[in-house]
Amino acid sequence: MSFFSNLSTLFATSNEQKKIEHKKPQVKIAETNQPKKAKESPALAQKQLQQKQAAVNQAKNEAENIVRDARSKAREIIIEAKDEVLEMRSKAEKESRRIEHELAEQQRTLQSKLDKLDFRFDQIEQKEKRIDQLKEDLLKQNAEIEKSKSNVLKKLEELSGYSKEEAKNLLVDGLKKKLSHDLAKIVAEKEEQARLEADDKAREILIDAMRHGATDYVAEYTVSVVNIPSEDIKGKIIGKNGRNIHAFELKTGVDIDLDTSNTEIKLSSFDPVRREIARVAMERLIKDGRIQPTRIEEIVDKVTEEIERITFDAGKKLCHEVGVYNIPNGLIAMLGKFKYRFSYGQNLIKHTIEETKIGSKIAQELGLDVNIVKLGCLLHDIGKVSEDPDENHVQAGVRIAKKFNIAPAAIACIAEHHEDQAFSSPESVAVYIADAISGARPGARYENHEEYVKRMESLEAIATSYKEVKNAYAVQAGRELRVILIPEKSKDDDVTLLANEVRDRVAKEVVVPGTVTVTVIRETRGQAQTK
Repeated sequence: MSFFSNLSTLFATSNEQKKIEHKKPQVKIAETNQPKKAKESPALAQKQLQQKQAAVNQAKNEAENIVRDARSKAREIIIEAKDEVLEMRSKAEKESRRIEHELAEQQRTLQSKLDKLDFRFDQIEQKEKRIDQLKEDLLKQNAEIEKSKSNVLKKLEELSGYSKEEAKNLLVDGLKKKLSHDLAKIVAEKEEQARLEADDKAREILIDAMRHGATDYVAEYTVSVVNIPSEDIKGKIIGKNGRNIHAFELKTGVDIDLDTSNTEIKLSSFDPVRREIARVAMERLIKDGRIQPTRIEEIVDKVTEEIERITFDAGKKLCHEVGVYNIPNGLIAMLGKFKYRFSYGQNLIKHTIEETKIGSKIAQELGLDVNIVKLGCLLHDIGKVSEDPDENHVQAGVRIAKKFNIAPAAIACIAEHHEDQAFSSPESVAVYIADAISGARPGARYENHEEYVKRMESLEAIATSYKEVKNAYAVQAGRELRVILIPEKSKDDDVTLLANEVRDRVAKEVVVPGTVTVTVIRETRGQAQTK
């Protein structure tokens, strides 16, 4: 920057010199153009001329001084510029020498690495050559060994008179004869020991599982009954021309029986949740006193929301109590309906808790997948809260589990817990055993024995009332009716027709829990005897 600043100073000085030289002719002009009054006073003019001459001389001297200063500054600037150029040249030469030195070092390093790589490549080539040579030697040795082995075997076969396979069979037969008695004795002992231990172990597992599954409750036996303060309230419930009772039944989906007693109303429905909604709504309507269609709809809607919230909380509590998590909300809501569902007097929530405890203990004792057994026990009766009346609870449970993407192993437990299908895994057997223990223990379920026998006899009587039927058997606690036809009095087409007809009569004439499967069997046999 000093070089350029000096150049600017130099140009400024030269400009000043030009300005001074430009003023000189003005002095001369002033000298030539004197006014006429100077002729009249020569002394004054002479004096003015001298003054102007002195001023010109002074300006000339100043201009010369400025020129001299400018020239000296120019020389200084040139010298400084030369010095800066020399310094820059020196720096450039040093930088170029440094770069050349670095390049030379890098070149030497690369050359050294290349030399090492060449050396390694040479070593690898030599090793590969040695390995190839060793392989060839090993192959030759193996060939010689095989040749020697075959020669020895031939000599042995010639000396013994037996071939290789014959000698091997003789040795095996000899060992079998020698050890067969000992092996049979050991196997018999182990089988007997296993049989004794298996019985004892099975008893221990079942007893321990039942002990862990014991719960602090007794079976509940309830009906949906609403008490009324007086018989006059029945008139309000019926309403003018029966509009109130009609609106209530239409809204809730339950039937109202007012003729059972003077102090109570009986509500009936196959859907336990609807029945519970109707019971709570009826109690609130009686307490409120304003029984009319608009108020009925309002109360039922409000109670429905409350019951849905209660069932969801009950389902969540059930899942947490049995230790099963990450269940979809829709499935939790369905499990909560167990709160109002009873099977032969046994509440499904408590039955599920009890069964899951038993199944988990069995799975732990036998080393099974505890999570699958828990999930199977939790969902085994999920079909009982299905809204499809045409499915039995096993089929409905499988469909619901598939809908919510439950694990296939747990779905198999649901499908097999009543032996409708062959057991596919030990976990399915554990769920089946846990369900049987929970349902069969004393006090768990209740049903009038006479009504049970009457229902079974009614099923068989319907089937045997047809002339082409030979025998009929109600099996699986009345869930299936098997009908056997007389081949001589029936045709193949009668199988399907009779199954549908018997099914329709059972649905109309017999009250059964769940569905009944009607199976019609017609067997034709041909026999011939030789002379």
